[in-house]
Amino acid sequence: MLIETVRRVRQVWPEDKPLFVRISSSEWVEGGWDIDDTVALAKLLVNEGVDLIDCSSGGNDPRQKITNGPGYQVPFAEKVKHEVSGLLVGAVGLITEGHQANEILEDGKADVLFIAREFLRNPSFVLSTAHELGVNIKWPIQYERAILKPKYKFF
Repeated sequence: MLIETVRRVRQVWPEDKPLFVRISSSEWVEGGWDIDDTVALAKLLVNEGVDLIDCSSGGNDPRQKITNGPGYQVPFAEKVKHEVSGLLVGAVGLITEGHQANEILEDGKADVLFIAREFLRNPSFVLSTAHELGVNIKWPIQYERAILKPKYKFF
């Protein structure tokens, strides 16, 4: 059904716009959908014109036993990224610290991060991460009044 849906979407969605698909990479149930099934599906999807797969997991079966912790779903994205060529991969799963996010990207475990819940907790996550990593970024115009500036200029 997903392949059929992707085909229909691709018929009307412009080729110059990215097509994302979010999948549950594992049901966290013995004998259920797992990462190997996800890799096989990703290989089919890339051939159908999908540009990026967002690798989430769980929520499909009441018997699931999820072992969560910082970055607990990142290994799903990493496996898809390394086994499926020509496909961008997004990672999710308790990505809450700037250094953690940077490491995931720098180590090539994912191409993009989807950090939804941390943005709910900290809407300034990008700014705080930039500060944590020592990166100077342009602030949104509406936030510029909050930038700490020296009280006195001597030069």
